[in-house]
Amino acid sequence: MTAVIAEEQLALLEGFAGALLRLDGEGYDDARRVYNGLIDMRPALIARCHGEADVVAAVTFAREAGLEISVRGGGHSVAGACATEGGLMVDLSGLKGIFVDPDARTARVQPGVIWSELNRETQLHGLAVTGGVISTTGVAGLTLGGGLGWLMPKYGLATDNLLSARVVTADGRTLTASETENPDLYWGLRGGGGNFGIVSSFEFRLHEVGPMITGGLVAHAFDAAEEFLRFYRDFAAGSSDDLMTFAGVGHAPDGSGAKLALCVACHLGTPEQAEEDLRPLREFGSPLLVELGPMPYTVLNSLLDAGYPTGNLNYWKSGFLSELSDAALEGILERFAVCPSPMTAILLEHFHGAVTRVPVDATAVPHREPSHNLAITSVWTDPGATQENIAWTRETFVALEPFLAGRRYVNYFSDDDTGEESARAAYGRNYERLVEVKTAYDPGNLFRRNANVPPG
Repeated sequence: MTAVIAEEQLALLEGFAGALLRLDGEGYDDARRVYNGLIDMRPALIARCHGEADVVAAVTFAREAGLEISVRGGGHSVAGACATEGGLMVDLSGLKGIFVDPDARTARVQPGVIWSELNRETQLHGLAVTGGVISTTGVAGLTLGGGLGWLMPKYGLATDNLLSARVVTADGRTLTASETENPDLYWGLRGGGGNFGIVSSFEFRLHEVGPMITGGLVAHAFDAAEEFLRFYRDFAAGSSDDLMTFAGVGHAPDGSGAKLALCVACHLGTPEQAEEDLRPLREFGSPLLVELGPMPYTVLNSLLDAGYPTGNLNYWKSGFLSELSDAALEGILERFAVCPSPMTAILLEHFHGAVTRVPVDATAVPHREPSHNLAITSVWTDPGATQENIAWTRETFVALEPFLAGRRYVNYFSDDDTGEESARAAYGRNYERLVEVKTAYDPGNLFRRNANVPPG
């Protein structure tokens, strides 16, 4: 049952400048809804912050009132970490400030910003930082969980480009985390999720990207999927740092339910080099669709948006493959052949280049080996089909588990990926150091709506 906040408790929020949304109050239902329609939680109170002082007030209130805290930035967490049942949702979605310094090639970003908004501002100057492959993803959650994206072979993860952060800790302090200030906290924030506090602003290193790049999509019929994915395995193995590709199996966007094999590519090199590098992909087999060519980076970064709209029902599983073997490919195709939803995909995300040259212990993200991340992204719209789709996803993950390396990307967790086993799969050998940082900055585990690392 959702808790009710007493008036005397609300007195603890005296001076809060933002909006406080209470159960059944105006705007409450819209504010509590998040990206994943499968998440249906009712916080006791939603605190819509106007700035860092409001974040401090909200954290202090939740701590003294004994309420669970969830933190909503972009609200894109598939696991629903941004929501809480009966607790306090600290809503940062209205904090949209973006301040680009084109000379220093940096950007200061508030936590309510999504990647399409940040890209719009940075691309004005021909600059960018690695962002989500779905442009509606929030900057905050993606960065704190690592942040894979189209630019990672060239420039690393989003979190590899985080220069500093302003953080509100569990005891209400406001700290700067960087290489020179609170470096242990800075290390933990880069991949350790929301375990240590609420980030009120991010400072990123930017890189020269676009505005025009080369990219697009190639699609093949499903009966050619095995041959195409074997080709892709060899093609991807020879990729330069300029080339990022996702491949896999999905459905035609026309609603027909037709199954396809596909590859999406982003090339940051010269048009001439991109044409040479992408020619084998363009010319292989008998594709149903080839749309590869010059396009704005902002367009490339939104190509997958239509397949992952806000409000649909989502249940995902993922893991890094030990190798992209014939047996693994056969297993993927066998499971996808009986997929119940015409919106679901199984994707292979290629880790190579700059992202793999960062030492494992340089950040909290341990995923630094050349490999492919297998992402089973189940999406559907009918609530009556929920049990069937979740069951298929779990069965598919179990069937493919023999091919996995035991490492998992934390931003693809679902709401049942909890406990120490899941956290250790996400953080690997960095887990014990994260426990130390957690113990130093959140010894009471106030921030636990995440892939939680309990304090020691």
